[in-house]
Amino acid sequence: MDLDRAFDLHPQVAVRPEPFGALLYHFGTRRLSFLKDRTLLAVVRSLAAEPTARAACTAAGVTGADLPRYQRALGVLVQSQMVVERTP
Repeated sequence: MDLDRAFDLHPQVAVRPEPFGALLYHFGTRRLSFLKDRTLLAVVRSLAAEPTARAACTAAGVTGADLPRYQRALGVLVQSQMVVERTP
């Protein structure tokens, strides 16, 4: 997962906020993902508005020490096709 690239939530993914974070449902793959962290939800929500995933993390308040954890979490979301690289 390259944090210096631009990403978006997949267009077929719906986000349902929950007290613990959120549920992501991909209508194409019929997969369900749980975000158990409200900060990760803020990162995912800000992906479309920011030029890079790193900028989305910064906008959500992720500090340098926590960045590797969020990078791994975003990588899992990319592997599950919940998040996709933005095409120019």
